[in-house]
Amino acid sequence: MVQTRCETPFERGPQLCSHCRTGTGEPGLRRCSRLVAASPAMRALLDRAVPIAEADAPVVLFGETGAGKEVLARAIHANSSRRAKPFVAVNVAALPAELLESELFGHVKGAFTGALSSKRGLFEEADGGSLLLDEIGEMPLALQAKLLRVLQDGEVRRVGEVRPFSVDVRILCATHRDLRQAVRLHRFREDLYYRLKVFALTVPPLRERREDLEPLARMFLQGEGHASGELTAAARRTLETYRWPGNVRELVNAMRHGAALSRGGPVDVGHLPDDVVHPLARPVGDEPLRPLAEVEREHVVRVLEACGGRQGDAARVLGIGRTTLWRKLRGLGLEAAD
Repeated sequence: MVQTRCETPFERGPQLCSHCRTGTGEPGLRRCSRLVAASPAMRALLDRAVPIAEADAPVVLFGETGAGKEVLARAIHANSSRRAKPFVAVNVAALPAELLESELFGHVKGAFTGALSSKRGLFEEADGGSLLLDEIGEMPLALQAKLLRVLQDGEVRRVGEVRPFSVDVRILCATHRDLRQAVRLHRFREDLYYRLKVFALTVPPLRERREDLEPLARMFLQGEGHASGELTAAARRTLETYRWPGNVRELVNAMRHGAALSRGGPVDVGHLPDDVVHPLARPVGDEPLRPLAEVEREHVVRVLEACGGRQGDAARVLGIGRTTLWRKLRGLGLEAAD
């Protein structure tokens, strides 16, 4: 779904996470629909998120695809002073630049071919509430400039309209990319990066929060209407040993698969997807495959740091000439002083 909107804090109603169900009276996120925090990593994340939710500044959520960034964004909105206002989300990567501009800012009738009537943008839809820009790292540079203007002036101008109008929206962003690297490669505006990154939260991948696996699996089984909501001991061991490259999103699909095949009985190993039961070995350790330029860049940076930034020493370690290293650094958008 490209766009989601809920007039109430959560579409499925308030549901306390395990972090908030202690009954100790400690401060925490009190509206954590579908948010599980049995692991130390998630408990620490929610502790950090409490004061951020109460603030009213932009937030950037980092984390791998499928880790649960949108769920955390909804929790932040529902624990903010804007909770009674709309929460609107849009996947920036899912729309072409021309359509994305119209979706965000709206347009007037006749602004372009096919604009048969005026349309409100998502900034207007989210007025008074929060707007989640998912995959913000994929936003075209031209639109980044317009987003920066909205953040600076609090004004939006529809496509084809001359006069801007004021909006009151809290911006939440999510990305699986390293935005600092995108800035260095001139793929993301530096001024926008610092304007957005008032607060930053990183959602840990599912493989780093094993304690959350079973409660999440049970919750997803219940969401599928599974009669028992139970897993056998063998199924639990299989879930714990799997690396979950697709994170929570992959676990959701695995539980749908298990709920359908188990027919209401406890989910066993045979009811799980083949990819989970018999995972393929990764070609390079446990890391996902990445572009050669990205791997090369990280290696060059690591060698430079080990050599104290001395390009001559780094060139000898890398087995290349100093001039070659200088050209490589320039091509990678890196600066290093001898």
